[in-house]
Amino acid sequence: MLINSIMATLHHIAAFAVAATLVYEFVAFRKNLTVHEARRILHVDTAYGISAAVVIIAGLLRVFYFEKGSAFYLNNTMYWVKMGLFILAGLISIYPTIRFIKWRTNLKEDKAPEFSDDEYKKIRLSIHLELVCILLILLVAPMMARGIGA
Repeated sequence: MLINSIMATLHHIAAFAVAATLVYEFVAFRKNLTVHEARRILHVDTAYGISAAVVIIAGLLRVFYFEKGSAFYLNNTMYWVKMGLFILAGLISIYPTIRFIKWRTNLKEDKAPEFSDDEYKKIRLSIHLELVCILLILLVAPMMARGIGA
């Protein structure tokens, strides 16, 4: 059915956007950021959050109104593993997002953000852990779709 394909496409585009924005943060975040680089990370992190929200909305719509029906998903262990990983990635992302938002004060004054070595390491670790969650989701999602864990 066409609507199922449209919803799947929306879900996948948003998921790719989540991955792309997270990879950008992984590559771009470093010590001694310029004002321009920090602003871009802040904007990309906003896109990350919006994309994650679209993944959630489209995913829930697919579970309850499209695709294979809610019983297929809700009774599948891999679905719950996938959801747990997505929630974990979201919870881990809170720390970097809060730190990036706090940069706004400096950025309004055209000053580069300042952060300690400890804060840098925590943000870097958070981004690494989020990427691990996304990679694990990429492993679990096709297993779920094929009924493994049902």
